[in-house]
Amino acid sequence: MNRNDFQQLADIRVKEAKVLLDNQCFDGAYYLLGYAVECALKSGISKQFKADDFPDLQTVRDSYTHNLPKLLVIAGLKQQLHNDGQTNSQLLENWILVINWSEQYRYRHGMTQTTAQDFYNAVTDNQSGVLTWLKNFM
Repeated sequence: MNRNDFQQLADIRVKEAKVLLDNQCFDGAYYLLGYAVECALKSGISKQFKADDFPDLQTVRDSYTHNLPKLLVIAGLKQQLHNDGQTNSQLLENWILVINWSEQYRYRHGMTQTTAQDFYNAVTDNQSGVLTWLKNFM
């Protein structure tokens, strides 16, 4: 996997989630949207590694997680999110919604349309979506 792969996967997961959302498959849409954010964060992390540098082992180990807040820190974007949230409060509200995602959602069912749609909007909104914001750093 490289940075470009993660960028492509983020876009693919959003497209797949939209298809599921449009077909009332809310559990799958929610689940895939979380992975889109994860891939975007991992793209930002991979940007830190230089071709001829030996990567820090702890950073590599820590990056093998699905924990979105932890990935935000590893990507070096926590302060940037805070700063950008000062002028775009909706971005912070969207991040708060997104950080509740976990890969454990693969085992859950019964997601409502409203919850899945709100999550989709929090991830993809053109002005304050988490993925929209992350694309500046991928």
